[in-house]
Amino acid sequence: MLTISSIMIGTKQIGVMAAFYEKIFGRPPDMASSENGFYGWQAGNVYFSILEHSEMGGNSKDPGRVIINFETLQVQEEFDRIKALGGSVIRAPYKMGDGMIATLADPDGNYFQLIKPMEMQLT
Repeated sequence: MLTISSIMIGTKQIGVMAAFYEKIFGRPPDMASSENGFYGWQAGNVYFSILEHSEMGGNSKDPGRVIINFETLQVQEEFDRIKALGGSVIRAPYKMGDGMIATLADPDGNYFQLIKPMEMQLT
């Protein structure tokens, strides 16, 4: 069985991205090395990190290919907060079943979603 232990985003603008995600998580990184161009946050069971990468310049060329989902029960409130912090709105909050989803983008154009989990019914 596989589990996800971490998500890493490569970027040329490490300072901008690290500052953005520090605001998103509402705290300084749990691990940081400006010398090595690395910043990371423990987010639940997954470690989320930003890594300086010399070949990852400009906006994401296909930003919807991989989307990071941040789970919250306050989708609208988090959407408003992150939008005010500079997150680019891709799609405002909308209902999906009994859940809710909103899509934004970070400074490199990578998409992430705010997700209120839906009740899953297995038949």
